[in-house]
Amino acid sequence: MRIRRILAAVIATAALAGLGITGAATATAASLTPGECEQGGGTVNRATNTCAGGMFDGQMVD
Repeated sequence: MRIRRILAAVIATAALAGLGITGAATATAASLTPGECEQGGGTVNRATNTCAGGMFDGQMVD
């Protein structure tokens, strides 16, 4: 019984850790709107469609 409980806890922990990593990767892969770039303190570089400066520096802008 004890081994089953430990194994279940390990599997549950691994599953939750995997979801956290997947969610973080998905969140960073999305591109920004021009308004989000400006709210983060940057400006939109229309030549490269990226956010220049601020907290979203270098991220793609729609």
